[in-house]
Amino acid sequence: MTHAKGARIRVRGLQPAQVLAGLAGIAFLVVGIIGFTRTGVGNFAGHHDAGLWRFSGNPLMSLVRVVTGVVGLLLAFGSGRARTFGWLLFIFYGALFVWGLMIDGLISTNPFANAGNPLDMGRADTWLHLGVAAVGLLIAVLPARRTIHVPEDEAVDEPTVVEQRTDRVVDTDRTETLPAEEPRRRSFLRRHHDERGPEVAREERPPGLAH
Repeated sequence: MTHAKGARIRVRGLQPAQVLAGLAGIAFLVVGIIGFTRTGVGNFAGHHDAGLWRFSGNPLMSLVRVVTGVVGLLLAFGSGRARTFGWLLFIFYGALFVWGLMIDGLISTNPFANAGNPLDMGRADTWLHLGVAAVGLLIAVLPARRTIHVPEDEAVDEPTVVEQRTDRVVDTDRTETLPAEEPRRRSFLRRHHDERGPEVAREERPPGLAH
């Protein structure tokens, strides 16, 4: 039996958070590049009629998406860094979601009203940012797969205890013959005594009474 003296539970292998972070990074990078191909780089922070399906965007928004994709791919190479990327998505795109609600007038008070709409966000973009924030939160809190790591130099083999059993061997032949030997011994002694009895009687009898 091996006793794990220095066993530790560690995160090992490719984690689900890393997979999701990598996929999200690729998606953002592809969408950002497609956005640049449709809008170009002119009117960098202005409004563009050309968008991607129902989602609008300008070169500034495409740049934000490309940067997000690159950061996601870089941070996907570690479990802790992938979770950090998840928290960044949750905070940044959650803030964009709230800002989009203010731009659409769903929230009456807009402290950033003077900033206008430099990212050219529409209502569909606002709800898309809510979904991205939810994905970021999922990446951040997704549990990791853990394994027990046992260093080879700390594995101690416990001594093996060998049970010694002392079995009493019963000589059945001797046990069975003992009752038969004792009467035989007694009969031999009795016969020997009987054979010597008359001689002893004759020797001890007085000579005057020998008739």
